Amino acid sequence: MINPIVKTIELGDGRTITLETGKLAKQADGSVVLRMNNTMMLATVCAAKDANPGTDFMPLQVEYKEKFSAFGRFPGGFTKREGRASDYEILTCRLVDRVLRPLFPDDFHAEVFVNIILYSSDGKDIPDALAGLAASAALAVSDIPFNGPISEVRVGRIDGQFVINPTFEQLEQADIDIMVGATLDNIMMVEGEMKEVSEAEMLEAIKFAHEAIKVQCQAQIELTEAVGKTEKREYCHEVNDEDLRADIKAKLYDKVYAIAKSGQGKHERSDAFHAVVDEYIAAIPEEELTDEKKALIGRYYHDVEKEAMRRCILDEGRRLDGRKTNEIRSIWSEIDPIPGPHGSSIFTRGETQSLSTVTLGTKLDEKIIDDVLCNDKSRFLLHYNFPPFATGEAKPQRGVGRREVGHGNLAHRALKSMIPENYPYVIRIVSDILESNGSSSMATVCAGTLALMDAGVQIKRPVSGIAMGLISENKGKNYAVLSDILGDEDHLGDMDFKVTGTEKGITATQMDIKVDGLSYEILENALAQAKEGRSHILGKILETIQEPRADLKPHAPRIEVIMIPKEFIGAVIGPGGKIIQGIQEETGTVITIEEIGNEGRVEIAAINKTSIDAAMAKVQGIVAIPEVGEIYEGKIQSVMPYGAFVEFMPGKDGLLHISEIDWKRLETVEETGLKEGDTVQVKLLDIDPKTGKFKLSRKALLPKPEGYVERPERGERPDRGDRNNRSRNNDRSEHRGGQVFRPQR
Repeated sequence: MINPIVKTIELGDGRTITLETGKLAKQADGSVVLRMNNTMMLATVCAAKDANPGTDFMPLQVEYKEKFSAFGRFPGGFTKREGRASDYEILTCRLVDRVLRPLFPDDFHAEVFVNIILYSSDGKDIPDALAGLAASAALAVSDIPFNGPISEVRVGRIDGQFVINPTFEQLEQADIDIMVGATLDNIMMVEGEMKEVSEAEMLEAIKFAHEAIKVQCQAQIELTEAVGKTEKREYCHEVNDEDLRADIKAKLYDKVYAIAKSGQGKHERSDAFHAVVDEYIAAIPEEELTDEKKALIGRYYHDVEKEAMRRCILDEGRRLDGRKTNEIRSIWSEIDPIPGPHGSSIFTRGETQSLSTVTLGTKLDEKIIDDVLCNDKSRFLLHYNFPPFATGEAKPQRGVGRREVGHGNLAHRALKSMIPENYPYVIRIVSDILESNGSSSMATVCAGTLALMDAGVQIKRPVSGIAMGLISENKGKNYAVLSDILGDEDHLGDMDFKVTGTEKGITATQMDIKVDGLSYEILENALAQAKEGRSHILGKILETIQEPRADLKPHAPRIEVIMIPKEFIGAVIGPGGKIIQGIQEETGTVITIEEIGNEGRVEIAAINKTSIDAAMAKVQGIVAIPEVGEIYEGKIQSVMPYGAFVEFMPGKDGLLHISEIDWKRLETVEETGLKEGDTVQVKLLDIDPKTGKFKLSRKALLPKPEGYVERPERGERPDRGDRNNRSRNNDRSEHRGGQVFRPQR
């Protein structure tokens, strides 16, 4: 009998999280089963014993996978098995990776694989908020060196109250939705979306999350002690040459520092840096220049470059491109640079440029989401592309990577709350990064705002975004917050903090910390400085276009929406879709119907308004309720011996009896010249209360012939005078269809 080790974490609202180890996946270096209610996942971690030769980085790979069986479902497709990772799974991997990666020792270069598998869910609790805790717990019970533990929680604010790890249902009501990752002492990662909240409110949510994380980290420490894995494995993944390191710093630091403070452009600065190290390498005798030595030179030179850049900022307040710490690069933008899309823009900030387009579509263009725990449709899409030429690299483009999914998701979150409620169009933004030197995701937000406004989408307010950086030393006692960071400042700095928002507040954020010791004071200052930067960039956007275009582009589809009673949906569609297909073919429109509560939402799209009006009239005719006494224009569907059936409203036929066609007596319908397909005006005389059949009349709309006298109904007794007249003129009268037609004198 296996006796697993179990640790329980109280969330404080009646819910608990259990961490269990020693039962499943025992051959992994570390494995933990996490369970909260009916959500259960297995996290495992395996690390190679040695690093691959020449590796000087942390080769960490995090995989998160959801089994369809976890929610009692079959996967789609022909193979009926799980395939490539969904966007949701990729985004969950990134959430975990970004917290774990900075906490491995700098000199640890063995391959590490973290696998998290969702095995059970009831569809209530959101599993991505638990994945980071599960991964960290697996590391905690292993012998892999790791400066954790960490945990991640989601914070939602619902009706003004913060909630840790809210359910799917609760999250729909939240105005703050952020994921926070942290150690026992420091915030490491923040990502999420908000509905235009203040910087103070966001900071309060982060602090609230950290208190919950501290409890979860302490539980992992206790789990480590219970398992007996407090001692981690020994390793040696770097062989250093301290003399070479000192020689490189002594000979190259001043040259590199001079370049760092020169304020040159990206490529000029990069060429100058390369020239310095190339000159150093050229001076080494060829017989001494081994591959191992080249690798060491590259690593030590990187450290020199990093130190020079950081000292230049901390000591002189001067950045690589010559800017002050709070200065934004030059910005230019334009709208409508491309005629084909329904909206387009170019946004350029320094050496970062996004070309964005907007396409407007109908309900048929919705994205179908078929994830394990989410069957839904999305009407607002944003796709971010980062081709190699954006940074001058000569290499092929191999499809969408995790970075592109993550950056696109951040920009999507920044803009989605600004789309008008119940907007009839499906919207797709595509951002192609044509140049990049820092913060291309924030350029996407700005270019996306411009393209939406150019397309005539009546967004609530324009959104701008900025990426903030940090250079710090002595655990944050000496620091500088950088606005609008360059690529090198992101790579060599201590923080990448992206903030987007409107004039009213923050809409999305993403923060990664690469060092221990980020105080709330630094975070508060970074948020305040980011707000100033966002306002400056927003002003530049408004210089290009003040407000959305009043109307769509001429070639954009026109959409009108009508709500109909639920019981009429079938009538509009018709048997086998016959009615709706006929309307589309006849009017040249695209019509979609969606059931919403007790109503049907009918969306009619076309390039011109004439087609929409024609289709709208037909739909309204179908759902209209016939009224006795009303006059209708109908079409004869068939002719019978006793009359004709007329479609007087779409989908509604009534009988035009032979006696109601004309005032004179008819032997056949053909006498009038009426035939199938003819259009005729009719009046609705009656609706049978039992059968619902419609009685129509054409005669009621024709003038009565002169001298025409109605025959009395059976049971009526005419007065004596009438009877005498009837008797005297009986020989000259004709009886037709229950009526009397008397010839003129």
